[in-house]
Amino acid sequence: MQGLNTEPNLPAPDDFYEELIGMHRGLTDAQSELVNAKLILLLANHIGDPAILRAAIAAARDGVAPAVDVIQRAE
Repeated sequence: MQGLNTEPNLPAPDDFYEELIGMHRGLTDAQSELVNAKLILLLANHIGDPAILRAAIAAARDGVAPAVDVIQRAE
């Protein structure tokens, strides 16, 4: 698999956005957080490439908070 694609890649981005917003309609804040987490895990499973997932995590966090080592190993 190639690196993380951050260029526009959806054939109908507005339609996708409407579906994404619709997924949250009628949900509580807690339910919205849960469906977001479930969607993230489903998409991560579909991608399957740890390097791509790490790049996506870093890209999502960029500009929001300083980078951190997201893997914390038990001692």
